[in-house]
Amino acid sequence: MSGKIYEITPDSGKFIGDGGLAVIAGPCSLESLELGLRIAKYMKRLCDERGLLYIFKASFDKANRTSVHAWRGPGLEKGLEQLAEIKAKVNVPILTDIHESYQAAPVGEVADVIQIPAFLCRQTDLLVSAAKTGRIINIKKAQFLAPEDMIYAAAKCREAGNDRVMLCERGTTMGYHRLVVDMAGLVVMREFGYPVVFDATHSVQRPGGLGGSSGGDYRLAFPLARAAASVGIDAVFAETHPSPKEALSDGPNMIPIDQMAKFLDEVSAVHKLRVTFEQ
Repeated sequence: MSGKIYEITPDSGKFIGDGGLAVIAGPCSLESLELGLRIAKYMKRLCDERGLLYIFKASFDKANRTSVHAWRGPGLEKGLEQLAEIKAKVNVPILTDIHESYQAAPVGEVADVIQIPAFLCRQTDLLVSAAKTGRIINIKKAQFLAPEDMIYAAAKCREAGNDRVMLCERGTTMGYHRLVVDMAGLVVMREFGYPVVFDATHSVQRPGGLGGSSGGDYRLAFPLARAAASVGIDAVFAETHPSPKEALSDGPNMIPIDQMAKFLDEVSAVHKLRVTFEQ
């Protein structure tokens, strides 16, 4: 186990960091309420059948798209309304990301986990505003940052009064439109005592690989997630969609939803084996 154990919300009975495997999954962006509900219901059923904690993920605003003309999402107000409805109707915890400090407070009213995007993990005001909500903070490691330096991002949240932090690996930029995953980084970040998350689908992204948008190969998410589970993780993050080729963002690296059962079976099997070595 990582050391720290977080209950998603008070009296929820759902924990991260307790030796189990949490699953953070959903579409890249919240394309519609209907799509969000469909994915959340399907993924919750898959996770319930496997005894896995499920957290629904979707972005209300993709503020870091490659092209200024790319789809961004429904926006803060409408997006939070949709996320709140998904949370209530499906009875699942919610994770979404913020890009501006002013978004933290309203997002904290709905989301159980607030995510800090990789490129923004050194933005002090953003981290502090997220921490002040009291929600769990999932900080993605920047593509240009050493895993050792993530202790400082966590410290900003802790000194703002919130030590409920998770650290997330999502690949390192090596040029040539390709990311490389350093599995040793998971070990380093876990030694800080915080739960660690492996982002399987952004790790196979090829930033700018399609010119004005990112490319990727979702098939590589399977072996990378298995490898991460063998090293030791507390949660796996994977974006999924019924028809990735028709998705409005990050289609090439999202796992088709009809392959998510296989993905979960593979990762959870390796995770269980790893837990036996830690005991």
